[in-house]
Amino acid sequence: MKLLKSLILCGLGVAAMSLTSCNDWLDINTDPNSPSAESTPYQLRLAHIEFYTNSATQFAAWRNSMAMGDWTRSTTNGGTYYNMSIWYPTSSISTSPYQWWFVGAYCNVPDMYQKALADNNGQYAGVAQIIRAYGMMLMTDLYGEMPYYAVQEESALPAYNTGREIFMQAIADVEEGITLLEGAKTLDSSKPQLTEGDFWNNGDVEKWIKLGYLLKARWLNHLNKKQVGSYKDGKYDATEILACLDKAMKSNADNTIIRHTDDNGTTHDALGWDEPVDYSPLFSVSGMNAGYMATKMLEDNLTNFGGYGVEDPRADRILPWAESVKSADSPADLKWDGNWRRTKGVDMASNIQSQSGPMRASWGVVIDKKKDSNGNEIEEQRRNSRDGFWIDSDNQDRWGDTIYVEETSDCKGYFANASILYHRKNQSTASAESGSFYTRVNSPTYIGTYAEVCFIRAEVLFNQGNKAGAYEAYKNGIRASMEQMNEFLNFWYNNEPGKVKECPSFRPITADEMNNFLNNGIGTAGDITLGHIMTQKRIAMHHSMETFNDMRRYDYDPAIFFNWVRPARQQYVASAMSAIPAGKTFRRWQQCSHELNYNAKELQQIGNQVPGAVMKDSDGNEVAWNKQLDVWTIPVWWDSTQE
Repeated sequence: MKLLKSLILCGLGVAAMSLTSCNDWLDINTDPNSPSAESTPYQLRLAHIEFYTNSATQFAAWRNSMAMGDWTRSTTNGGTYYNMSIWYPTSSISTSPYQWWFVGAYCNVPDMYQKALADNNGQYAGVAQIIRAYGMMLMTDLYGEMPYYAVQEESALPAYNTGREIFMQAIADVEEGITLLEGAKTLDSSKPQLTEGDFWNNGDVEKWIKLGYLLKARWLNHLNKKQVGSYKDGKYDATEILACLDKAMKSNADNTIIRHTDDNGTTHDALGWDEPVDYSPLFSVSGMNAGYMATKMLEDNLTNFGGYGVEDPRADRILPWAESVKSADSPADLKWDGNWRRTKGVDMASNIQSQSGPMRASWGVVIDKKKDSNGNEIEEQRRNSRDGFWIDSDNQDRWGDTIYVEETSDCKGYFANASILYHRKNQSTASAESGSFYTRVNSPTYIGTYAEVCFIRAEVLFNQGNKAGAYEAYKNGIRASMEQMNEFLNFWYNNEPGKVKECPSFRPITADEMNNFLNNGIGTAGDITLGHIMTQKRIAMHHSMETFNDMRRYDYDPAIFFNWVRPARQQYVASAMSAIPAGKTFRRWQQCSHELNYNAKELQQIGNQVPGAVMKDSDGNEVAWNKQLDVWTIPVWWDSTQE
């Protein structure tokens, strides 16, 4: 892994030369022409580590959001992410999170940790250990096995650690990080202060400690398939989980949230796509791109959760809207406020994706030129238009696809447009689309929240038979989610130009809306189920890796994940059925091509310790287990009963 060290130092040099005081996130001004591990101060590494760690996580989370059934893509656009939504994973999904973590972030972690320890700076050393654990847990969540201390090994081809070894070491590292931070709440003013490099928590040590405890609880809760016992033995330890939650966030004021901006700062990432470091990674991979659409599962869970007939106020804010006049042929349940209509969800259980749908709408008045019976040219306005939105297809079965509003949004900084509203036709003010709450240029990234604390507590208490305690935590989690959402809705509503105030997607949630939903739309302590808890958790933690983790933990049970269905389109794609055959489910990602190509010997060796890995064919010849077509179905360690 020496190569990774040289790559990141080159990246630091490029970034350093491009930075100005206009953007503080990655503001490095030390030795820009020849950076080295020796010359770069440890406090200057933290912003890079945080940026690339978050990017790796969000890129992985978006891909998995597609696979877990909340979003799909138009067949007009197709591509890798569309394939994820129909359970057709390919090697093209595997590289970005791996690279952004190892090359962008992790190569800086050991140096920051060691230098901070030598300087008796427990704040930076503690944060380094928490982030090390965070990133490596992401790696084992995705790929199963990985070299944990790869960056520190002399060999460029390090040996792999098992999923169990990675998991247990990550727990030990986060515990060390908490201990270091608790011992360094105050710091000698002559030493680098955490505020110098930290944009996750802005130098707030207490928030870092609370985040550490939440992460520990989150990860220990992944072990629900293990025997009951001490977490130190790799067993499920409800007592320790609840103890950690008691020391985690107490309210939204304690949350770890990245507040992205729409400033197009002069600092762009040096190792990836040369995009601004200050905007949301989810905007980069989805919000700024075309054709992403909500599914019927997401729509149903937001509009009629649990069959209670009460719409979740978050529905208007998550589901995209388009500026539109309601047409006579609009579905009866199409929500429309007179000027804006809200998207319908694509039914992944239907055959729509086998019939070339859904298609992305075009916009504008279109005239079809035709000839009459005498051969004279005549003009007809296209018949499938819905207030300017129309489907460019001769297939009349697709003309109704205008009901699907994509989640594309815009930005003032990077694209230099007038608004964060996206306009389908040359910035025409009559063709606006809202995007979705979580994927705008300045949408928040939720690293760790009080809402998650509540939902983990609700799950543990429910499984212990404490329905009253579970319901209280469950209700608190839903309220916390809506109240936290309002912080950003208020900002957009009061600060963004154009038609933002007219669009329901940006209106803050009122107290009456919250109370109505909490009192009438989420059930009671008497009828609460694990399904209530886990489905509401995925709404509150939309676009989180935890959705993929939770669905694996509970084996994709539709009684636990309301309205979830295996995508019907998959069965008509032979390669998709080879990747995830009938009777199996999505459990891991195939290793990145860099490991398959350059560290194949060590990767093959670890397969001997992976239950379900095929090491030999029927004739007894060795085969590359991680290149098997259905490698995606092998459970990672914590998703199994393996000791």
